[in-house]
Amino acid sequence: MYAPLNISAAQVLKNTIWRTASLCCWMNRMNCKQLLMTIVLTGGLTAQIGVGADNSTAPASKLVIHADQAKDTISPNIYGHFSEHLGRCIYEGIWVGEDSPIPNTRGIRNDVVAALKKIKVPVLRWPGGCFADEYHWQDGIGPRSQRPTMINTHWGGVVENNQFGTHEFMDLCEQLGCEPYICGNVGSGSVQEMQQWVEYITFDGVSPMAELRKKNGHPEPWKLKFFAVGNENWGCGGNMTPQYYADQYKRYATYVRNLSGNQVYKVACGPSGANYQWTETLMREAGKRMAGLALHYYCGSGRKKQLAAEFDEGDWCAQLQRALRMEELVTKHSEIMDKYDPDKKVALIVDEWGTWHLVEPGTNPGFLYQQNTLRDALVAGVTLNIFNNHCRRVKMANIAQIINVLQAMILTDKDKMLLTPTYHVFEMYTVHHDAKLLPSEIQCGDYQFGSDKLPQVNVSASRDQAGKLHVTLCNLDPKNAAEVECELRGAKAARVSGRILTAPEMNAHNTFERPDALKTAGFDGARIAAGGFATTLPAKSVVVLELE
Repeated sequence: MYAPLNISAAQVLKNTIWRTASLCCWMNRMNCKQLLMTIVLTGGLTAQIGVGADNSTAPASKLVIHADQAKDTISPNIYGHFSEHLGRCIYEGIWVGEDSPIPNTRGIRNDVVAALKKIKVPVLRWPGGCFADEYHWQDGIGPRSQRPTMINTHWGGVVENNQFGTHEFMDLCEQLGCEPYICGNVGSGSVQEMQQWVEYITFDGVSPMAELRKKNGHPEPWKLKFFAVGNENWGCGGNMTPQYYADQYKRYATYVRNLSGNQVYKVACGPSGANYQWTETLMREAGKRMAGLALHYYCGSGRKKQLAAEFDEGDWCAQLQRALRMEELVTKHSEIMDKYDPDKKVALIVDEWGTWHLVEPGTNPGFLYQQNTLRDALVAGVTLNIFNNHCRRVKMANIAQIINVLQAMILTDKDKMLLTPTYHVFEMYTVHHDAKLLPSEIQCGDYQFGSDKLPQVNVSASRDQAGKLHVTLCNLDPKNAAEVECELRGAKAARVSGRILTAPEMNAHNTFERPDALKTAGFDGARIAAGGFATTLPAKSVVVLELE
């Protein structure tokens, strides 16, 4: 039973009409004029029974966007992805083989490539993850019928047949139009093995590795910009101390050479979460020899490990609290990096991040296959806003993982494919790729559940090369709308339009039976106002606004 709010019936009616008018167009559920007539006829009843979960009397959030202070560019690589030989990410998700009845190009699924091109995948990390430090690249080249098999000891103990290797990965990147990001084996591999891999891929001369590449059907070298020297070497990559890894990094990285005009952007293994000592040691001992330092952080699964689509509001709140911790991690690691690199020549690379829920019932626990809900979409939205706002230091991020694993963009079931809520956030946020960050500040109320509270609204803004302004806003409150009043400094907008991702239920998600249950829609809940704009963000929503 809801307790009536201490406001007049007229005020309730006014607020209800405004909020509903903002919502009805994006919902596309009924004619707006008809809906407003219904509200007018029933407004008195609404006021008498009270309004639950309505913050319409709360003060509006105050947003300031400094459109005259655009300096830093948001790298599109912040919207990067991660693919590992794990579960059904590579096999079935990306690779089906040339003889598969599923439409493919040289063994790579056409439907997956088409979907990923729509989100403008800028960079793709491979082959791991923990798998990278037990992967020996020469097992994955040459005639497929002659490639040796191995046991994937990290992920399910299944047989890895090496049908997808260097040539197939580079082909995938070419089909997607993205940069390849390869992670080399420090944990169980040799310096020579890593040196020869880079030579095999990039050398345009006479050498054993270049000749081997030509023999295997690729006469011309590839361009390889990004190369990681090891993965999680504090854990599955060798359980090393930071000092020991710093020494190993310098040794291995020496032999990751720039060949035939190819310039390698070398990435060192960075910290896990709040391991600030690791960052301190690596920057002090090896900072001048790296282009990037890789941070890994997973924000878990609510208050406890649980199925992705089975949670309550307490879990919703806890999950988003953990996601927002990325702000603290990026800030503090950046401060340490600033001590040794005040000119910010070394990038912070967040090359593993996302949610981590229980696997879906009936699936291999080592395959990390999970559903993906509106809650995951909000995690993606706030995390990407954080990266945007720190784009002077954060130059790349790679969500884990691209297909069928953890917080995936795409789920597949044989020939079926669906797009997840997280995919839709990445598609909405493509407007930020290569745009200039517009610094912003927001004063907003808190979303509170029990004793826990967090800022209700999260935001980032940018100006694209055509001069359009884009603002991405997340309302973290699952029950209440948020009024936002924005002051645009240094710019004046004449028009505003938008798109939204939201749903009535917190755990809304897509299934193979209903693949379009949750998708984006047009949003008409924003209007131009004096000095800027105003908007009403529905509960639990991700909104992108375009201002001209």
